Amino acid sequence: MSPATPVDAIPPLDHDEAMELAEAEISRLLALVDDLRADEWQRPTDCTGWTVRDMLGHLLGMMKLQADPEERERQIKTAAELAHRSGQLRLTEMTALQVREQADLSTDSLRHGLYETATRGLAARRALPAGLRTAPYDSELPGEGMWTLGYLFDIIHTRDPWLHRVDICRATDQGLFLTAEHDGRIVENVVADWAPRHGRPFILELTGPAGATFTAGTDGVHLRMDAIEFCRTLSGRETGTGILATPVTF
Repeated sequence: MSPATPVDAIPPLDHDEAMELAEAEISRLLALVDDLRADEWQRPTDCTGWTVRDMLGHLLGMMKLQADPEERERQIKTAAELAHRSGQLRLTEMTALQVREQADLSTDSLRHGLYETATRGLAARRALPAGLRTAPYDSELPGEGMWTLGYLFDIIHTRDPWLHRVDICRATDQGLFLTAEHDGRIVENVVADWAPRHGRPFILELTGPAGATFTAGTDGVHLRMDAIEFCRTLSGRETGTGILATPVTF
């Protein structure tokens, strides 16, 4: 077992480091898109009802939201109206809206849109003023409550494409490129979010290139599993029981 890191010693992600991770993650996602064969766009993913193409349509819609404040306001308002009528979460309606609105694009147009919008989205995220980054944002997610816009743009908007890159690799049987410096940093930030929600002592031994060992308290349960599977479980892609019953937003 590797030397353990106490969860309260995990350094927080500041804005600059978060944006370095975001830029690297988008580059890895786009490289994966470039390698997709024609038949792989319609493969089903771990997100129920979504093909690889649907997932990339969602990501393009989310990048448009990041890049343009008026587009962000439109999507949030439309999703809120749909959620009011359907009784679904606003986020559920928003992601479905994003998929629908990109559905008529050819795969070439979708790929081009991802490249063009990713650049603008990253620039807008990097330039988000400090005053706006501390502004409250109601996630409307059970157990989440209020975030800040900075947490949404720095953390959640990087975790989302990261885990969807995992989804696409699983759907297409492509090898998942992982490094300790990039993926390991994202994983340990997830652990830092999850540990206080779990609220009990543990030894968490995460394996694989993105893995490390983390501890909280003493005499806690010892869990050993792959780092990516740990994150997939916390996201709801696998059923979490016991120590993994507390979800984290991706």
